[in-house]
Amino acid sequence: MTQRRPGVAAEQAGGEPAPPAAVEAVLAALQEDDVVALAQELVRAPGQNPPGEEEATATALAAAATARGLGHTRTEVAPGRPNLTVTLDGGHGPGLLLLGHTDVVPVGDGWTRDPFGGEVAEGRLYGRGATDMKGGLAACLVAMHALGRCGVRLSGPVHLAALADEEQEGIGIRRYVAQEAPALLGCVVAEPTDLQTVIAARGACYLTIDVHGQAAHAGRPSDGRNAIYGAAAVVTDLERWHGELAGRADPLVGPPTVNVGTVHGGEGGSIVAARCRIGVDRRLLPEEGIQEVLAAVRERLARLGLEERGLGWEVTSPMDMPGFRTDPGDPFVGAVDGALADAGGPGLPLAGWTAACDGGFVARQWGVPTVVLGPGSVADQAHRPDESVGVEELRTAARTYALAALNLLAEPL
Repeated sequence: MTQRRPGVAAEQAGGEPAPPAAVEAVLAALQEDDVVALAQELVRAPGQNPPGEEEATATALAAAATARGLGHTRTEVAPGRPNLTVTLDGGHGPGLLLLGHTDVVPVGDGWTRDPFGGEVAEGRLYGRGATDMKGGLAACLVAMHALGRCGVRLSGPVHLAALADEEQEGIGIRRYVAQEAPALLGCVVAEPTDLQTVIAARGACYLTIDVHGQAAHAGRPSDGRNAIYGAAAVVTDLERWHGELAGRADPLVGPPTVNVGTVHGGEGGSIVAARCRIGVDRRLLPEEGIQEVLAAVRERLARLGLEERGLGWEVTSPMDMPGFRTDPGDPFVGAVDGALADAGGPGLPLAGWTAACDGGFVARQWGVPTVVLGPGSVADQAHRPDESVGVEELRTAARTYALAALNLLAEPL
């Protein structure tokens, strides 16, 4: 776990505002129109996942960092799927991590605008990833550029980690947190929160349930063991489980949930199905882990009596993403939420998030205080046709990230 070290950064993490001269300097250096132009560039760079096209977005972001005098490192997580870390150097104290991802969900149907056009109309930027989360990445980089230009000394570095594969299996964040933890005061995940400071988020895991039977001619179905019938019993029980979990609602993030998303089985109508696979999404409370979820679902399936019907089954998890919870009284929360207020944010209270994000890995693996805070709406815009983000939200986000870094890291002028 990263330990906080004494000094200017730790003192200012208490939510004390940065010196007025430093605030004035960084806001003067922040080029607000630049955040919109950069977000447009990133939207125009493909990044659909699947299949995993992060290369173009990472390359565009790296070029933007170089053009603004910011160093970066690139790590290949898989062929054509890099993690990119941009760093603004500071002193030797603990730093600030800004976290995001370069992949977007597939475009899908229903668009009335070019999903990779980066069009700005009526105060909004349109395109796949505008909200989730290329707008957030642009705001982070422009904030770092302003910090570098303003002449304020920082007691520690600011890192932007733009990672691959957040939308699917998390190979980017898993590689990132496998390295030795840098000294950090905290992590801000720039995912879309309607510019609300989120201090807790659910986790998520995928479950794959395979039911095995025995094929036979459909003219004599009793000669076989129908895996689809067994799967139907499983699906019914999963729906029941979802209802039971509603009683475990967390005041910030809501209840854990179960959703059956896919069912695939059988070879044809004239054959008794020998196998059936069920794909499940299980959302986790911040304190829940994958092992206890697997144990719970296995216990439930064991009670269904599938073996007595000649059916076998197995449960695996191809992906799990932990949730997190940060104490609202943590000094890091005060520093970031105070920056949001000073940047002209909407004045919303601290909140929880029903979505999941890579921040849970940072909180779990490195023990770092974590919040989610970014432009756009995960509920109203992310993963939808004609996805968009407000131009003013992008500008406010850039100011927020810059002021948060000052609150945490600014040394006296």
